[in-house]
Amino acid sequence: MVEVFKTNVDQTEHSEMLIDQIISRIPNSQINFDLEDCDKILRVEAEDISIRNIIEILNQNGYYAEVLI
Repeated sequence: MVEVFKTNVDQTEHSEMLIDQIISRIPNSQINFDLEDCDKILRVEAEDISIRNIIEILNQNGYYAEVLI
């Protein structure tokens, strides 16, 4: 399963911290940000993904996320 999110994360250091937090909740996942994209893309690949949990992690850290359709 792959989910792609539009975010407002704009710094590499913050993206790395968020990746660590997401991996702690979704072990064995592949996660990356494309901060060069105008939508600051977050891509999460895992067997089971909770969209709500991903958005919650970003919100708790002061960031916005929504599923990109």
